[in-house]
Amino acid sequence: MRAFLCSSAISLALYLSIASAAADEMTPVGRWHAFDDKTGKETGIIEITPVGSTLEGKIVTHVPQPDDPPNPTCDKCAGPDKGKPFLGLVIIKGFKKDGGNWDDGTILDPRSGGVYNAEIHVSNDGRELFLRGYIGISLLGHTVTWIRAE
Repeated sequence: MRAFLCSSAISLALYLSIASAAADEMTPVGRWHAFDDKTGKETGIIEITPVGSTLEGKIVTHVPQPDDPPNPTCDKCAGPDKGKPFLGLVIIKGFKKDGGNWDDGTILDPRSGGVYNAEIHVSNDGRELFLRGYIGISLLGHTVTWIRAE
């Protein structure tokens, strides 16, 4: 009986750790492959991290595109981001959890300097992140899909 209880306790602990890991995969926290929505080519890896009760994301890997200078900077950005290199640039700010989504945040397009309202949703299997950027209302926006980096 003692062996059965011990075995059951170990099985329960293993199940809970797997369930916890799966639940962690359903969050936007982590590293994501980002893609150019026009060409479909990878543009870099974005790392999303918690900052208090919000999320922020920065470019941790930049994949040069054919028209990129050797070390691209955010020349079209306004304010404190102007002239900063793409690598290390915080492009996702202020996302707050709302049920299964994250919203009330912004995303910066470092190529155009545009800042857009945005919301994030992660697929049920945790492998895809859907980021919808918009001006005004979400209905008038555009969604891009990022793939979780292993």
